[in-house]
Amino acid sequence: MKALQFDRFGSPDVIVLRDVPQPQPGPGQIRIAVRACGLTPADWHIVDGLLADHLPPLPRGLGFEVAGTVDALGENVRGVEIGDRVFGPATLDGPTAGAAEYALMPAWARIPEGVTAERAAALPMAAETAWRALDDLGVQPGERLLVHGAGTTVGEAAVRLALHRGVRVIATAGPTRAAALEETGAQVTGYGDGMTERVAALAGGRVDRALDTTPTGGRIDRADQASPAGGSLPALIHLTGDPDRVTTVSDFAAAAELGTRVTRIDMRYDLMDEFARLAGEGVLVVPVARTYTLDQIQEAAGLSRSRRPGGKLILVP
Repeated sequence: MKALQFDRFGSPDVIVLRDVPQPQPGPGQIRIAVRACGLTPADWHIVDGLLADHLPPLPRGLGFEVAGTVDALGENVRGVEIGDRVFGPATLDGPTAGAAEYALMPAWARIPEGVTAERAAALPMAAETAWRALDDLGVQPGERLLVHGAGTTVGEAAVRLALHRGVRVIATAGPTRAAALEETGAQVTGYGDGMTERVAALAGGRVDRALDTTPTGGRIDRADQASPAGGSLPALIHLTGDPDRVTTVSDFAAAAELGTRVTRIDMRYDLMDEFARLAGEGVLVVPVARTYTLDQIQEAAGLSRSRRPGGKLILVP
C-alpha cells in the first residue's frame, strides 16, 4: 500500500510517500481501507519530535483521525463487521498511521447515514477537545459562554455543542466562518480593535464563562498578533471577572501565570458513539476546508501550519 512516512525528525519536508506492507490488526484492533484522514497541528509536532521517547523507532507514519471501510478484524473484536463504515483514531505505534491506504484502529464508531467520510474524519479531536473544555468549565444551561476563536475546528465544535446543551453563546471569529456560526444561533462578533467592548455589549456586561480556542492565544483585540502578557486570557478574565471561569486549549503557559483553567487533548474514546449520534442529527459538524491527495502533503502542511486553514484539512488516498 501507499503511506506517508518520515524517518527523521524535522519540518514536514521530511515526510515522503512510500510503498510499504499493509499493517495487520492485532487483538482488539480493526483495519480499514482509509477514505479520509484528518490533519491536525499535533501531526507537525510529532514530525518535529514530540513524543519521540513514547513512540516506536523511526520510520513512523502520521495522521491520527481516520474514516473508512472495515477491511480486516483482529482477535476478540466484536460488534463490527467487514464492510462497515467507521471513524475514529488511527494507531500511532507502528511505521504507518492514518495517512495511508490502510490503517489500524484501536477504537471506532459507525459513520451515520448522510455523513461523508471526510466529515467523519474531521470529528474526533475537535469534538473531544470541545466536549472536555465545556465540561472543565462547568458551563450550565442558560449561562452565557464566550467562545474566543470560534472559527477554529475546536471552537466551532464548542459553539455547536454548547448551544445543544442550552447555553447562550457569543462567538468571536473572522469573516470566513462568521456567517456559518451565526446560522447555528450564536451571537458573532469579529476580531479587531474594540472587540472586548463589543463582546461586553452583546453580553449586557459580563459573560458567565469563556473558552479560548485560538491556536496560539492571540490577543482578543488583534487576533493576528501574539501578546507576551498572556495572549487573550487577560481580556477573557476581565469579561468573566474570575480566572476560574476561563479555560484555554492552547495557551498553557499564560494559564499557569494567570490562574485560568486548561483543557488538554485527552482522547479517551468513550464518547465516539455520542459524537456519531450528534453528527447524524446534524448537531455536530466540523467544517472541511480542503481535501488533498497523499502526494500533496507538502501543500497541505503549508496551509495547516499557517494557522488559517479555514476549517479541517483532509487527506484522501
